[in-house]
Amino acid sequence: MEVLSGRIYDPTPAGVRRVLVDRLWPRGVRKDAAPWDVWCKAAAPSSALRTWYHQNLDEAEEFARRYRQELSLPEGLAGLDELLSLAADGPIAILTARRDAASSYLGTLRDALVRRAEGL
Repeated sequence: MEVLSGRIYDPTPAGVRRVLVDRLWPRGVRKDAAPWDVWCKAAAPSSALRTWYHQNLDEAEEFARRYRQELSLPEGLAGLDELLSLAADGPIAILTARRDAASSYLGTLRDALVRRAEGL
């Protein structure tokens, strides 16, 4: 299973399915011109968790813990399973519209996806 991550504006190699994993549609992107193939909202942090994190930016570890907890709930598991299904067909890139994808939730999501694939 190959899972890349980055921003929606970044190029990805040919043959990689692009998956937006943000809860909200990115500003300024027309729906008929979206630069991704699939939108998987269920795998993104909840609105409440995102709001909490914006108010507590120095709590990255606590955010990751809470996000992992959300991913263990039915909606989060459905999102992980959707991503696993997409990854079964070939490489995917999980994408966000955040400016700093490196410090976003994508690493936590990728780790949870790998653990789910391994049945842990």
